[in-house]
Amino acid sequence: MHMAGEDAVVLVATAPERLRNADAAWPYRQDSDFQYLAGFPEPDAVLALLPGRKHGEAVLFCRERDADHERWHGESIGTERAVSEYGMDDAFPIDDIDDILPGMIEGRARVYCHFGREPQFDAQLLAWMRRLRQLRGGGVVPKEFVALGHLLHDLRLFKSPAELKLMRASAGIAAEAHLAAMRVARPGRHEYEVEAELQRAMRLRGAVAAFPPIVAGGANACTMHYTANRAPLREGELLLVDAGAEVDCYASDISRTYPVSGRWSREQRALYDIVLTAQLAAIDEVRPGRPFNAAHLAAVQVITEGLCALGLLHEAPETAIATGSYRRFFPAKTGHWLGMDVHDVGDYRIDGEPRELEPGMVVTVEPGIYVPPGDRDIPERWRGIGIRIEDDVAVTRRGHEVLTSGVPKEPDAIEALLADR
Repeated sequence: MHMAGEDAVVLVATAPERLRNADAAWPYRQDSDFQYLAGFPEPDAVLALLPGRKHGEAVLFCRERDADHERWHGESIGTERAVSEYGMDDAFPIDDIDDILPGMIEGRARVYCHFGREPQFDAQLLAWMRRLRQLRGGGVVPKEFVALGHLLHDLRLFKSPAELKLMRASAGIAAEAHLAAMRVARPGRHEYEVEAELQRAMRLRGAVAAFPPIVAGGANACTMHYTANRAPLREGELLLVDAGAEVDCYASDISRTYPVSGRWSREQRALYDIVLTAQLAAIDEVRPGRPFNAAHLAAVQVITEGLCALGLLHEAPETAIATGSYRRFFPAKTGHWLGMDVHDVGDYRIDGEPRELEPGMVVTVEPGIYVPPGDRDIPERWRGIGIRIEDDVAVTRRGHEVLTSGVPKEPDAIEALLADR
């Protein structure tokens, strides 16, 4: 609130409930910004931050307790518990917001909000401004609407100790889910069976999937965002699994690739060793003072040199990097911010330059090699091999912490684990 200023108001609404079809709703997931500021899990609420307000600066409008509603939908938190259990200074029924909130906004110079994100909230906001003008004597209407994202998202980029604790918990659950998936991934089974095991292991530990898991056998792994998860697992192929857990709205994101039959072929092992070496080199670049893109540049260097050494690229590594020809096999970036959203908020560049890493930031590190299955210019033995290795890495004062080290990635360790299935 100090960043917004004493003459401002911050307004944030919950995510709406969304219907899947007919009267069946999707599982509810709170808006990340609302969760960050309020920690309040229900829909149909608005948070107002009012710097300098004598009767309390953090005000929540939420559902009131209602016996008829609770008979169908379960107990609501209500205004009293919003204050006693969720730390609000004041709380009012959401049904009274049109009568109460305009008077609270009156006299404020700026409104910080997410204008343009949810049409229903935009309409409410404009209605409050109209109501404010109709106040006795004519209310003083704020002169500016300011995008809240720039103010708030830089705060979310730096994780507090409490947030890092949640992210370690999320990473630990995701690691257990990946290990469980490895135990069921056998020739003859289907990708959806592995997905079911991931989901089971997460729900068993009180988490949900942070995103639809990618379970990609064989050439499916060369589709970067493959989510069909319908194909059978075949002897001699690799399986790429990209899945993360979510705990109290904090996400993890892990990728592992391993042989369905339990043993690497020569070509699979050669490419895997390159990706692993690239990932370790990239993780070394995750430390304070290094630019965000240093990890990607390190991975590109290792992967390009490896592809040239194997003959999949036919020019010198320097040429392949300069021309971008390595992107034929490595079209993605090496990572992204991680937090309440899997691809979390925060600027990657400042004044046109890559942002420097600082303690409290969390990134993924996920280089890969994806050999197009239909590329006739490549010997057939390489085609359709897709490999990604991904870990979540927190920047610390002295370097970094790998949050997802609970899943092995050394090729010999993977073979040993699969041998014990």
